[in-house]
Amino acid sequence: MRMLVSVRDGAEALSAAEAGADFIDLKEPRAGALGGLEPARIRDIVAVLRANQPRVTISATIGDLPIDDPDAILRQVEAVGQCGVDLVKVGVPGRGGGAAANALLRRLGATGWQVVPVLLADEGISAQLLAEACAQAFPALMLDTQGKTAGSLFDLMPMKDVAEVVCQARSAGKLIGLAGALREADMPKLQALQPDFAGFRSAVCSGPRTGKLVGEKVRALRRALAREPAAPVLRVTAWG
Repeated sequence: MRMLVSVRDGAEALSAAEAGADFIDLKEPRAGALGGLEPARIRDIVAVLRANQPRVTISATIGDLPIDDPDAILRQVEAVGQCGVDLVKVGVPGRGGGAAANALLRRLGATGWQVVPVLLADEGISAQLLAEACAQAFPALMLDTQGKTAGSLFDLMPMKDVAEVVCQARSAGKLIGLAGALREADMPKLQALQPDFAGFRSAVCSGPRTGKLVGEKVRALRRALAREPAAPVLRVTAWG
């Protein structure tokens, strides 16, 4: 299982990469769940990482934009993609977005960028939305949460439902990542599910997720992710 760590500047990016993060995710935690950085700042962080930690994969969020303005979302995807990142992350409500969410996924899948839809699972994930996401040319999907103070992903979404998403994404040939205020206490569930990567911010900061990233906390989680699962890996074969 690989590790994604969200960072806001070059110093945090280097600290996370040196501590063993495989994915460095660029965002501004003070601006929301998927708060975006200015393109100039993204370019600066990308340059620092390419020069010093070329092995890492770099993603960046476009910000918390409403799905009822798809043109603005596509413009921001273009702006972030042009900054030299490997992956562009776009938040999509997991339930309640209806036709607008499905239409957005189709448009995102048709861009020339490596877009990763981040399905926000606070109210669950629609089977129709998940099927639409799996049908598009995305390299990966993520589950995350919009609210960061109500507990982790596993407090908001039953383990069985998370497992079903992991299974369906894998069946569609996608990498699948899990995030959402995850902490070391969630490690047994992550080990049971074995997503391709797990994302962290809150667990690697001093204080809340808006605080300063601590390299030793990244190292501790990296070690925990590398341990063999204590229980058999959970297998789910179908959605429903």
